[in-house]
Amino acid sequence: MRRNLLIFGPPGAGKGTQAPRLAAELGVPHVATGDMLRANLRDGTPLGSKAKAFMAAGELVPDGLVIEMLLDRIARPDAVGGFLLDGFPRNVAQAEALDAALAASGSRIDGLLVLEVSEDELVSRISGRLTCPEGHPWHATANPPAVDGVCDVCGGVLSRRADDEADVVRNRYRNVYLAQTEPVRGHYHAIGTREVAVAGTGSTDDVYGRLRAAIDTL
Repeated sequence: MRRNLLIFGPPGAGKGTQAPRLAAELGVPHVATGDMLRANLRDGTPLGSKAKAFMAAGELVPDGLVIEMLLDRIARPDAVGGFLLDGFPRNVAQAEALDAALAASGSRIDGLLVLEVSEDELVSRISGRLTCPEGHPWHATANPPAVDGVCDVCGGVLSRRADDEADVVRNRYRNVYLAQTEPVRGHYHAIGTREVAVAGTGSTDDVYGRLRAAIDTL
């Protein structure tokens, strides 16, 4: 049975850590919108070229173009059994546009997997986050690379983002996530999409176990 799932939660909740492992066990692709955009840019696809033009002009890539990339991605053979979406939609307008596009192709989001983490825990996590050029997740204390400052996976140089300071993280959580992204849960609840929420704290394996068990209830 095909299942299209959305992993949901605030920045720093652990989506990027848990989703690839979960998707691999389920036998579906982990569709992270940031990775998808980078892949289109790297490969010089027609959609990537369109995105590059917006980025070169200092503009955000339009939601419609992101959704085009998503539809292209989930039309590939490895997504015949569904997908695990990560990083989109970020607001209700995007959710509505995504739903319409999926419906036009005879599909939909079948369930939400929500990682719940407190604001203080998020600040602690994000302030130690290390950024990889290819998007592989690392953390100075919780998940350090073997070689300081170098990604184990791609060999890229790791860096800290200026917007990972504690006060910036709190502002982003309150004024972006809670104000704009959290209402996406209400949108899907209103249209009858099933949701399961699990605590995103504890060891990586503990959280994964909760997620894996939660999927069986959807």
